[in-house]
Amino acid sequence: MTGFVPAGMQENVDLGSRNTFGIHARARYFCAVHTLQELRVALQFRRVKKLPLLVLGGGSNVLLCSDYPGVVVQIALHGIELLTGTGDEQGDPQGSELLVRAAAGENWHEFVQHCLHKGYHGLENLALIPGSVGAAPIQNIGAYGVEIQEWLSAVTVLDINTGEVETLSSAQCEFGYRDSVFKGRLRGRKIVLDVTFRLHRHAQVNLSYAALAQALSGLTDPQPADVFNAVCAIRRSKLPDPAVLGNAGSFFKNPVIPRLQYDALVRIHAELPSYPVQDKAGQPSAVMVKVPAAWLIEKAGWKGRICGQAAVYQQQPLVLVNRGGATAAEIVTLARQIMEAVERLFDIRLEPEVQWIPAEPPG
Repeated sequence: MTGFVPAGMQENVDLGSRNTFGIHARARYFCAVHTLQELRVALQFRRVKKLPLLVLGGGSNVLLCSDYPGVVVQIALHGIELLTGTGDEQGDPQGSELLVRAAAGENWHEFVQHCLHKGYHGLENLALIPGSVGAAPIQNIGAYGVEIQEWLSAVTVLDINTGEVETLSSAQCEFGYRDSVFKGRLRGRKIVLDVTFRLHRHAQVNLSYAALAQALSGLTDPQPADVFNAVCAIRRSKLPDPAVLGNAGSFFKNPVIPRLQYDALVRIHAELPSYPVQDKAGQPSAVMVKVPAAWLIEKAGWKGRICGQAAVYQQQPLVLVNRGGATAAEIVTLARQIMEAVERLFDIRLEPEVQWIPAEPPG
């Protein structure tokens, strides 16, 4: 058994085309799994070999800092299923709610498009976010006034060590700002197999995000398709296409800071924006506020700056890009320089949203 290599398992594989940064790191072993059985076999191979495991989706939120010495498994599980209109039993007598389940390997944007075309509403604000469905709950992805936790009903997961399959409710996912239980106490213990969403048959547009409301201000009755198209247009005007310019989307989280600290900063930087945040009870916090990392980075003078073949994107300083042939070391150096500059100027430590693999190097 120790010499057994499963079908589809490859050795010494370049992962450059499997991460949106386009970083050329190599995996000792790599396989894409299309079924639960293939996934179980890959995990068994990893256990027998006593190697570390890295699970990839679309590779859109990772920075591969070095070659990976273990087994890289890319989740390629596919399928979208309408489970049911929830009806009376879920307190929805008009049957306006419905449950839609998508496999973890489905492309996120294509899934949002699918729901829109089928008349399953709620996810339009999350259009054009790169990555897979399986990554959505891990990251609690969010954009333009919506976070995935608002629409998520359940997540089916596989226990890496026991092989057991279980279903976690939205509450069990312990969602926070760009955070979940999968990045905390269940990190490295569970693999997302599919995600179930509670969506609506009837249009419920969310225009709480100012830029989106402005983009649709000329419409008297905007529909989900209008929101979808506007979000795509805004994102394309601000964010680079990873197929053209390697990137992992927003590199840093928007910091959440004490209101007292914000008030002190505003006395020096009167134009510093802020946004409300929710407390653990889901109510607007009276003591914490969120500030835009992009504003901090630009004011610190880093918009458009270059480090080797890595750079801060000129149209959106929250995005670091691979100008062609950038190394992970160049991106790491650039990120650290930005973090140090922002901390010196504002006494705010930026936190990367992108996952560094292995974990962020010391220093």
